[in-house]
Amino acid sequence: MGKITLPELGEGITKATVACWHVKTGDAVKKDDDLVELVTDKATFNVPADGDGTVKEIYVEEGKEADVGSVLAVIE
Repeated sequence: MGKITLPELGEGITKATVACWHVKTGDAVKKDDDLVELVTDKATFNVPADGDGTVKEIYVEEGKEADVGSVLAVIE
């Protein structure tokens, strides 16, 4: 699977805050499992896994802000 990045969330949205992780390092995930909940000024979004794998590292902690395109986690 590789890197999980902050996706494009809508026109004019350049950042989001990690509200909560639904997984932790070492967890096995399946395709379409929700990985992380993101919050912007306008909405809340969940980012699903795009395949099966294991969470190797989480880069952005809960409560921290990230830019669109930045790496949130790595899944192998």
